Amino acid sequence: MSRIHTAFEHGKAFIGFVTGGDPSIEKSEEFILSMIKAGVDLVEIGIPFSDPIAEGPVIQEANLRALAAGTTVDKLFELVASLRKKTQVPIVFLTYLNPVFKYGYEGFFRRCRESGADGIIIPDLPFEEKDDVARIAQSFDVDLISLIAPTSEARIQKIADGAAGFLYVVSSMGVTGMRSEIKTDLASIIEVVRGSSKVPAAVGFGISTPKQAAEISRIADGVIVGSAIVKLCQQHGEHAAGPIYDYVKSMKEAIQ
Repeated sequence: MSRIHTAFEHGKAFIGFVTGGDPSIEKSEEFILSMIKAGVDLVEIGIPFSDPIAEGPVIQEANLRALAAGTTVDKLFELVASLRKKTQVPIVFLTYLNPVFKYGYEGFFRRCRESGADGIIIPDLPFEEKDDVARIAQSFDVDLISLIAPTSEARIQKIADGAAGFLYVVSSMGVTGMRSEIKTDLASIIEVVRGSSKVPAAVGFGISTPKQAAEISRIADGVIVGSAIVKLCQQHGEHAAGPIYDYVKSMKEAIQ
């Protein structure tokens, strides 16, 4: 069992995302440690990619900034290894299949284990084609985290049944980004998930306010926030650690 289960051991989990290398590897570490100090239970680090098809403009632009700053997969493994000397909070990569495939599945997941990364989310990996990746990831003790979208419908039970780490429940159709309201019947989706798996279910896409986080936490095991945090990185640049701390603290308090 990976460290991921510890994120859900003490009530509802707050999961925070940053794009690795935006604006630099050093600042990413500072921002992540600020999130941890504020109470984040699990950290997602985005591996920047030139075609992040699941992302809205905020995270797309962060990917471009990180790539322009010279961020590489190897530098992000070094970032995780450095964080592991300071914290045992679970760390999960979010990336697309191409960077993992190009690196080589065995080499990539070996580096995950060596550096201390606990899991990976790959939005463009179809459920029906995940077996080879999941098998290699599992052999290196890395959880391949499955996503459930509102369109999954009849496949929800099947996806939940084979889940590892936690289930990422997508709140809304479309790409990542802050939304004024979330209309998906998440309660029904999570009810099916809980009937099929003991793996925790966390909801992401569109959550940005403490009120939204509190509402989602009533039905889910965790709340995932990305764009709102990345927006702070964009607005404050190298000085974002303080605003990130304040924001994450407010969100964590809202779900407790």
